[in-house]
Amino acid sequence: MPTESEVLTTLLAMERAALDRWGNGDPSGFLEISAPDVVYFDPYREQRVDGILALTELYESFRGQVQLESYEIINPKVHLLGNGAVLTFNYTSTGKSGQVTRWNCTEVYRLTEAGWRIIQTHWSYTRAMG
Repeated sequence: MPTESEVLTTLLAMERAALDRWGNGDPSGFLEISAPDVVYFDPYREQRVDGILALTELYESFRGQVQLESYEIINPKVHLLGNGAVLTFNYTSTGKSGQVTRWNCTEVYRLTEAGWRIIQTHWSYTRAMG
């Protein structure tokens, strides 16, 4: 069984590869590492997105639209749960226009014969209330 440190290294490499593509308008990196039964939340959706087909339809609507100058994964942490792992991190992106956006992200992964696959994604804006 891999250690938390080993799993964190693996999952961060996968996330960064997918985010590199995302920041150049290509959502396929995330689709390639998502399980068929993936579920997805973000602040623009009133309801959960269920399954890879629905997520593909959503992500394809973004193709070519996201263009980032840079991004940073901050304070990543992983918790192992048997054949699963919960990855959490803060994320800051800077668009080509210079606009900075801050997010919280939770990715739940399942270890499959094909490797780690995302089964649940949740993105929310980072904003302290008060």
